[in-house]
Amino acid sequence: MPIETPLTDQIHRHILQPVPPAIKTLSDALLANYGKAIEAILFYGSCLRTGEDRGGLVDLYVLVDRYRAVEPRRFLAALNKLLPPNVFYIEVPFEDRTVRAKYAVLSLTDFTHGTSKRWFHSYIWGRFAQPVGLIYARNDQIVRRIQSALAQAVLTFIARVLPRVPSPFTARDLWRQGLRLSYRAELRAEQPEKLVRLFEATPDYYENITRTALELLSFPVDIQQKDGAYRYTTAISDRSRRISRVDWMVRFWQGKLLSILRLLKGLLTFRGGVNYILWKIERQSGVKIEVPPRLKRYPLVATCVIFWRLYRQGAYR
Repeated sequence: MPIETPLTDQIHRHILQPVPPAIKTLSDALLANYGKAIEAILFYGSCLRTGEDRGGLVDLYVLVDRYRAVEPRRFLAALNKLLPPNVFYIEVPFEDRTVRAKYAVLSLTDFTHGTSKRWFHSYIWGRFAQPVGLIYARNDQIVRRIQSALAQAVLTFIARVLPRVPSPFTARDLWRQGLRLSYRAELRAEQPEKLVRLFEATPDYYENITRTALELLSFPVDIQQKDGAYRYTTAISDRSRRISRVDWMVRFWQGKLLSILRLLKGLLTFRGGVNYILWKIERQSGVKIEVPPRLKRYPLVATCVIFWRLYRQGAYR
């Protein structure tokens, strides 16, 4: 069922902003590879925030009608369904350089489910409550489904985070706490200053989306404006706050395990799988792991070494 119009209107205006030509080239290459199996292609992450792909790895989500349509190998298609998403690598020439991306494959059905309140872990709704660009959609009906799912991601995110935010609070307080919680629920250890930068990259988006979403949630919220700034006060019971604290503790440990399993799966789908895992770990946890070149010839053994050293260096905290 579509989310109320004010929220989807804000989502609509944001996701349809112009996409840099280099990113469009990546989209065209994926469409050439997978054709009609693709329902939509979403653009998110640091390259979206900066508007610059040079020197970076573009983050894309490819939403498909069914996994077997893009992955003929039954085993990998089954893994994508069991532990979505599968992550792949692509690079294409653009002008005088090469544009590189990692793209996650997710069915539109799983995407919709993952943004809803029925999905316990924050992996999907925690990502897609943040700003997203829509590069391609098969038709207007798909656009509406994505808008509704993105709006639901915002509502799910805020509803799950509100009990963990002291009252009164600002939109900045809410999103900084929510991003900290959702990032910690994966194999990530973002520094507080980076979480602030995530908000500061598009403060108008977060301010407007927060105000609209809070009016749609069941929590009683008092909204006050002073000198152009909004502050919010909620009446959330101590019991609800205790339950939320336990929920996020479970997400923390569940997320660490799922992150490890997804990285292991990356050995099968990502070119240079061991190097990808090492890069991903250092980028997300800040821990650098050295693996001798001879071990890289044996990915499963190398992976065991990686996670043992990762544990010894405290990346699971």
